[in-house]
Amino acid sequence: MASFLVLRDVAKSYPPVLGGAAAPVLNGIDMEIEEGESAAIAGPSGSGKSTLLNIIGTLDRPTRGQVWLEGRDLAQLDERELAAVRNRRIGFIFQAHHLLPQCTVLENALVPALVCDDRQLRQSAPTRARRLLERVGLGPRLHHRPGQLSGGERQRAAVVRALINQPRLLLADEPTGALDRAAAEGLAKLLVELNREERVTLLVATHAQELAGQMGRRFHLRDGRLE
Repeated sequence: MASFLVLRDVAKSYPPVLGGAAAPVLNGIDMEIEEGESAAIAGPSGSGKSTLLNIIGTLDRPTRGQVWLEGRDLAQLDERELAAVRNRRIGFIFQAHHLLPQCTVLENALVPALVCDDRQLRQSAPTRARRLLERVGLGPRLHHRPGQLSGGERQRAAVVRALINQPRLLLADEPTGALDRAAAEGLAKLLVELNREERVTLLVATHAQELAGQMGRRFHLRDGRLE
């Protein structure tokens, strides 16, 4: 596989409930993303965007089809290997920030580094965290807890946490969905800038046309298929 991320005929159905039929969510997804690109998967709520991102991020497995990341067939990896891919190669940003309320902004940013198997990266993580938090405008908030931050600040802290282990792929699932317009616009601009500065491939699932329009490429998910 020459491309950084390749999906071939990816489908996902969930088991039937109470004797009903299986529920198809994705049906024959084909996609290729080059390293360093930014792309949006647009579509209404319930169209399967999150399911697709979860499959790409190895949080879920497809019912059918194959996914290659950096030339590796993810279906051939065991759970230990998949956990290593999630920790080192992929960063996740969700609509809900999932910050630990008892930890400071700096401590939250460092959480993924605590379980990283790269000793050099672990040692450099505090310096990197401080630099990135300064970069996203949270320098004065390093020792604040999430409850002391605005919604936009919490989401920016979550972005830094997602980048702390220097991932090659950043997956963002409705990252602006819980933000007001101004904060959403600021986060969209920040993601585009970090895509370039950190040389990280960015894939965003969103129903917000403003955010989708900021990406280099745009896909539309409709009835389980990409258009």
